[in-house]
Amino acid sequence: MEPTKITIMFPTNAYFMSGIRDFTLTMIKNMTKFSDQWAYRFQSVVDELCNNAIEYGSAPGQEVKVTFYSVPEKYLEIIVEDSGTGKKKMNAGELHALFDERRQAGYAFNELRGRGLPKIVGEWTDELEFSDRPEGGLKIRVRKILRSEDLKKFEALAPADPTHLVLT
Repeated sequence: MEPTKITIMFPTNAYFMSGIRDFTLTMIKNMTKFSDQWAYRFQSVVDELCNNAIEYGSAPGQEVKVTFYSVPEKYLEIIVEDSGTGKKKMNAGELHALFDERRQAGYAFNELRGRGLPKIVGEWTDELEFSDRPEGGLKIRVRKILRSEDLKKFEALAPADPTHLVLT
């Protein structure tokens, strides 16, 4: 089965993030069998990736590209691409090293920020890949596998304890 593909390009401006958040949540609820809890979690994953692309990867006046792929009952995949013109340029290898460092048990987060990639994106996705774009910038691909046994487990836990977190 071919995935449904939806691509959105938006200017490097946090103003547009509310629309991306709303679209992401609506798309997940309509195209997957995620519980509400997991739909909101994956909305947070997309939010984190797009905010990083805006803040670090793309200068004002540039664009961020988000591509959603959905195969019902199989997976949901999101790709976020920045222009590589931002204030904190990093290649895929450097970002991967930073991600690995912050995922280490006992890593001391000494600042208010910097937890999103390892704690939200890394823990709530099944696949995460960093790559360099040939024209410059980064491409980050995440995928959540839609396994029916996992979805049933999440559905069963959500009503009993909405604060309970299950990571697969």
